[in-house]
Formats: sequence, structure tokens, C-alpha cells
Amino acid sequence: MSITPESIKSLLDSEDFGERIRGLNQLRQIEPETAFTMVQPMIVDKNTRVRYAAVSQLDTLGQSNKTASLEILRDRLFNDPEPDVQAAAADAIGGLKLVEAFEDLANIYHDTSEWLVQFSIIAALGELGEPRGFELLEEALMSDNNLLQTAAIGSMGELGDTRAIPLLATFVDNEDWQIRYRLVQALGRLGGEEARNIITKLTDDRSQQVAQEAKNNLE
Repeated sequence: MSITPESIKSLLDSEDFGERIRGLNQLRQIEPETAFTMVQPMIVDKNTRVRYAAVSQLDTLGQSNKTASLEILRDRLFNDPEPDVQAAAADAIGGLKLVEAFEDLANIYHDTSEWLVQFSIIAALGELGEPRGFELLEEALMSDNNLLQTAAIGSMGELGDTRAIPLLATFVDNEDWQIRYRLVQALGRLGGEEARNIITKLTDDRSQQVAQEAKNNLE
């Protein structure tokens, strides 16, 4: 059976939330503008998993109408009762590079107590490419949450601001090998002699994965 807007609509109208999610997954296989129109009602579905799946689609489907996507994602970021959906909205904002939403992301980061939402915001800042994100990333680096620190290190590398290098250098002896691994990748993106010197040190890291990634970045 071929997938058509009509067959997808039948799934999206189902009382079974699993069928609605299946319909959402099929939206990527039809014309983007049609899919974007069809996904919108599902963004306020009564089921959290359906809303999450719908919002998660916007990083691609939203390309067809970034103005409408910005409005939708702002609404979910501020008003959805579930942290998973808020986090998905932050991810999509980053994926669509909606720099207009930077202040919204910063405000939610400071207002929420949900680490998952904060994590998604910090990860999104790298994709967003907004220079004003540097200070927020610097703040996240000082967090006592290793996952937030890891996300901040990665986003520092994506942002490309070389002011990050001395801040990142403080993590070279961090006990978490995954942080050191992400550090190598970030420094490789930032480039320059100072970054290269730190990466060289990490070629002797006690973690084989970190040492190999450092060698790869020096090649």
C-alpha cells in the first residue's frame, strides 16, 4: 500500500496514539508543505508521546515555513506541560537555526528546573550559531551536571568562538572520559596553535578512545 496524504490522515485521526505516531513518522515521505500543514494539529495532541513526535518532526518539516515554525516552537517551549516536549522544541529551534528565539531559549534555561530542557537548550546553541550564546555556554560549563558540561563543550566547538579555548582547557584532566573526548572534538573545530597544543597533550590520554580521537584531529 502506497503512502499518501490521505492514508497518513487516516492514521493521524486514529484514537490509537500508536497509530498517530506511525502517521507522524510517515510525514517525511510526502511533500514537505503538505506534511507541515498536517503535523500542526498533532503538536497540541492530548498524548505526550504524540506531541513529542510531532514537535521533533519540525526540525525538517519546519523548513517549509520558518515563520510559522517559530511561533509553534515558542508556544511549546513556554507552554507545554511536559519537559520532553519542551526539550524537543529547543532541539528543533536549533535545527532550524531560528536565531530569533535565542532570548526565549536563554529565559527558559534560567527559569526551568528541568535538566533535560536545559541540556537541549545548550546543545541547540551550537547549531543555532548565535554569538550571544557564548555567555550562556560559559555558564553551563560551570554547571555541576556532567551532561550539561558535555553539551556546552560540544556547542562551544560548533559556535567557533576562540575565546572558548582557555575555558575548555580546564577540562583536560576531567575524570569523565566522555568530557575529554568531546573536548578534543571541540578544540579540533576551533583550531589554532593553543587548541592544537591541548589536543597534543590528550594523545597520551589514559582513555584509548580519547587518545585516538586526539591523534585523528592532529592528522
